[in-house]
Amino acid sequence: MNAPFRLNDGRLRFSKQSVVYKSHKTGKVDSIPAPELSAAQWRRVCVGHGIKLATSTGHVYRYDGFKDTDFEKISAFFKSNYKVELAEKDMCVKGWNWGTAKFTGSLLSFDVNDSPVFEIPLASVSQCATGKNEVTVEFHQNDDAEVSLMEVRFYVPPNTGDDGSDPVEAFAQNVLSKADVIQATGDAVCIFKELQCLTPRGRYDIRIYPTFLHLHGKTFDYKIPYTTVLRLFLLPHKDQRQMFFVISLDPPIKQGQTRYHFLILLFSKDEELSLALNMSEDEVEKRYEGKLSKNMSGPLFEIVSRVMKALVNRKITVPGNFQGHSGSQCITCAYKASSGLLYPLERGFIYVHKPPVHLRFEEISCVNFARGTTTTRSFDFEIETKQNNQYTFSNIEREEYGKLFDFVNAKKLNIKNRGFKEGMKGAEGYSDSDEDQHDAYLERMKEEGKIREEGDGSDESEGDSDESFNPGEEDDDVPEEYDSNASVSDSEADDGDSEEESKKKKPEKKPKKVVKEKKERKPRKEKKVKDPGAPKRPMSAYMLWLNGNRERIKSENPGISVTEISKKAGEMWKQLSKDRKEEWDRKAAEAKKQYEKAMKEYRESGGGAAPVTK
Repeated sequence: MNAPFRLNDGRLRFSKQSVVYKSHKTGKVDSIPAPELSAAQWRRVCVGHGIKLATSTGHVYRYDGFKDTDFEKISAFFKSNYKVELAEKDMCVKGWNWGTAKFTGSLLSFDVNDSPVFEIPLASVSQCATGKNEVTVEFHQNDDAEVSLMEVRFYVPPNTGDDGSDPVEAFAQNVLSKADVIQATGDAVCIFKELQCLTPRGRYDIRIYPTFLHLHGKTFDYKIPYTTVLRLFLLPHKDQRQMFFVISLDPPIKQGQTRYHFLILLFSKDEELSLALNMSEDEVEKRYEGKLSKNMSGPLFEIVSRVMKALVNRKITVPGNFQGHSGSQCITCAYKASSGLLYPLERGFIYVHKPPVHLRFEEISCVNFARGTTTTRSFDFEIETKQNNQYTFSNIEREEYGKLFDFVNAKKLNIKNRGFKEGMKGAEGYSDSDEDQHDAYLERMKEEGKIREEGDGSDESEGDSDESFNPGEEDDDVPEEYDSNASVSDSEADDGDSEEESKKKKPEKKPKKVVKEKKERKPRKEKKVKDPGAPKRPMSAYMLWLNGNRERIKSENPGISVTEISKKAGEMWKQLSKDRKEEWDRKAAEAKKQYEKAMKEYRESGGGAAPVTK
């Protein structure tokens, strides 16, 4: 469904009690109680069909995107549950540009011969300017739309009547009475002087009025109606000495081509304020029902958030039970070109501050943990939305990985790389779970041990672990390739200077000697490829004990990294009593017997008869 002028997709639900529309973009919910519905119209729109609903309170709602076949079903539902007739209304398509402007509630309808040509929801009007015989109506812009209607100009003929009123001013006043245009009249409820604002940047005086707040700065001036406020956030800074107060707006405030979807204020926790509201005590009690009092004192951020909560009538969102590696409720990271703080909330993520981003769980398609592009000591956290937008928060400290993964997993978000753990094993601590990271390394160790055992008939020994710790052929090939491609390298020149000049030798011999030494180790490549159908080798007593106690170690040491788990496990194994170790030795022996039995059956069935070498 699409709302007029601001095309926001969403879901429309008809129930016996109400009509409820929820925007996919903002998550904002419009609910129309069934008793308030007074009229309903079915009409043809540019794409498909639409419904126009009018309420007894004067509000008008329009929803587009219906099919022609939906009419009978919706009409029957309205008649039986709302006692309202869904009337078909034809639009005028003559193409005439003269007609009659009618103001009905919050709607401006331009009619030709009593048939509407177009309608303008006055809540979408951001400005109204007058000329000699002309009225210009400007609209709030939708940043997601490829094409937006900026303004409409109406020519108003001179008045021929005797009442003496100016028809242009009368037209403008009808627009302004229902438009989203703020005109400061009367006294402010209270004023906060010189508040530090990060978005838009600067120091602003904030005047709080009953229906809007007024930001007054040295350069710019903004009036923000409370109807455009979506959410309020109160977020503690990582340094624990400051607080962010974030106001989410839709439509956003704008200055030229720049639009601000968030208003971000920064407070020091130590800053105190005593405030007296510009109202009598009885008036404060009657209007705000105990949410505010005439005289208030305390930390500045508490006073501002309390006043905003009462006037906007929205809950304030604070961080949930997430705690990072350092104990803070946020994660230091970078988004685009700026560094900021990512707050995992109970129902989404919010990034502060440049540019601010708020992502609700319900609009997230999947998340991804990726290796950092600049250093192995950090990782990237990627979020993909259902609208195919991707947000990458980079340079997150690797110590935060476990906490963030546990949080995402607990919220049942789809983790894109959950099955791609081995690709992360090169960067320590970036796999989706500590257990899988450790097992990936263990599999490599066991595979090499089996190759050596079958290759020279010896059991696993300490020498095997030494071999596995070797850099390996991949690293050996790098200098070999480099030396063979470069005729004279810097290292060769240095070696030549260290020799006696009278005993100069051909510079080619040194790389040849290096290559020769590598070739002596090449027979190691004559290894049998692991047979995927062969039985899995048994674990040692230590590895069986570790797999059985890893979760306990993690639970007793919250936030512990992969390497710290291995170190801690080694210490605990050393301190294990002889009886306990013998118990695990028996389990390992049983596992070995089962393996030998399975291996014997496997070979008798013809498995491993023709080993493949490389």
